[in-house]
Amino acid sequence: MNQHIFWQQTHVTKKDRQQKNGYKSAVFWLTGLSGSGKSTLANQLEKHLFHLNYSTYLLDGDNVRHGLNADLGFSQSDRIENIRRIGEVSKLFVDAGLVVVTAFVSPYTADRKFVRDLFNADEFFEIYIECPIEECEKRDPKGLYKKARDGTIKEFTGVQSPYEVPPSPDLVINTAKNDIETCTSLLLDFVKEKLKK
Repeated sequence: MNQHIFWQQTHVTKKDRQQKNGYKSAVFWLTGLSGSGKSTLANQLEKHLFHLNYSTYLLDGDNVRHGLNADLGFSQSDRIENIRRIGEVSKLFVDAGLVVVTAFVSPYTADRKFVRDLFNADEFFEIYIECPIEECEKRDPKGLYKKARDGTIKEFTGVQSPYEVPPSPDLVINTAKNDIETCTSLLLDFVKEKLKK
């Protein structure tokens, strides 16, 4: 950090925004293998929250790589930087009073811990979208596993690169054992409880 840069305090605070909204702001960080159902669940969650009059924003891994993180690849160092940037953006959105929903593979425990440490304890919730890799490969909605297996894609999580399962997530949702309606209901109930002031 440059010693000549100082944090500018603002008159309107996060607490002011939360008070005006009538609920807490927080980030709900969905992590899991590609094809586990993160994006599907994140979209369902945001739709329900929006109709319940929460101010939300969904940050999806692929969408962010079209703009903010378009300069990053999939090496370990680029993955770390990808998650660092998303963590900082999420922090700004939580400060703005929003309910942030994210859908990122975010394969490394240390990176997820780094993001968690940016927030107060009641502002960050890690949600593990559990699904066996065999099921994820069977779904393969974007054809990525096939490309990883034939060598077209390098360093793909779960194939050539590891996914570190969260040791103590705030919530686990198994998309192989439950249908989308059940998963959405479990997630929505959890989120609404955490947003109560």
